[in-house]
Amino acid sequence: MQGMMIARAKELLQDGTVNRVLGWQAGEFVYDITPAVFETAEELDGKFVYNAFCGNNLSKYLIKETKKDGKVLVFLKPCDTYSFNQLLTEHRFDREKVYAIGIPCDGKTSGEMVKSKGLSGITGIDEDGDTLTVHTIYEDKSFNRDELLEERCRSCKSKKHVAYDELIGEDGEVLDSNRFDMVAKLEAMTPDERFAFWRSQLSKCIRCNACRNVCPACSCEKCVFDNPESGIAQKAAADSFEENMFHIIRAFHVAGRCTDCGECSRVCPQNIPLHLLNRKFIKDIDELYGDYQAGAEVGSRAPLVNYTEGDVEPSIVYHREGK
Repeated sequence: MQGMMIARAKELLQDGTVNRVLGWQAGEFVYDITPAVFETAEELDGKFVYNAFCGNNLSKYLIKETKKDGKVLVFLKPCDTYSFNQLLTEHRFDREKVYAIGIPCDGKTSGEMVKSKGLSGITGIDEDGDTLTVHTIYEDKSFNRDELLEERCRSCKSKKHVAYDELIGEDGEVLDSNRFDMVAKLEAMTPDERFAFWRSQLSKCIRCNACRNVCPACSCEKCVFDNPESGIAQKAAADSFEENMFHIIRAFHVAGRCTDCGECSRVCPQNIPLHLLNRKFIKDIDELYGDYQAGAEVGSRAPLVNYTEGDVEPSIVYHREGK
């Protein structure tokens, strides 16, 4: 797949369709993947990678890239295309300045997942169907893909691309996902149990802002948490209330707009399951207003900003048993 992507990118650069490519490259370690822009065939040959470590959603980077001259090629996994559409719906970038190629994805892993299997000195990873072979300086070890998948990929909502100019490989289908199972378990807890769960998780937050910075739905030019007049702009939380408030406010800000890409949890250095807050809101929206998937269509109005006479009454919201 990587070879096909590089070859197509070179063609589009050469014929002038695009003047740069948004993709992935390895950082200090082979599993330390970072989004990158490539402007020449030589750069593509030397640095471009696409493998099981490339979980980064590239959609948000288009906000900055489309402010530049020329057209940018971007590679989008199925889940990334939902964020792509949602950003278009919110008029966050110019569609005419993007050439989008959809690429298949069977789920991604991470350096942490591989290390949890007792491996170190990782030098690479290969895919062969459902087998992932991890190369290290000590040994090569093969795993079934399911053993190494990130949590968000275990509960993938869709293998179908909802936006692209062309596809490489076969398109998939929307999946019957189990992504709300953990939310249902949290809902079944008592209020005290839920509070204890979230306090134990959010108390680990170091206010690095990685979740906010990577989230495609967090695209405000000036975030309230960077406003010195807000009283909440400091990096470290002053108390437990502020610690909770940062994540709760962020979750409310993306409600109805979150595509459930899972980037917030992927980048969290403290491994806080932040996506569960967003999934709770998605589950509630589906139950109260009917099934809705942010980013499935460009221009669709989320239930929270689209009043209809069939909207759920407050009495139903407030008195749902077990919620």
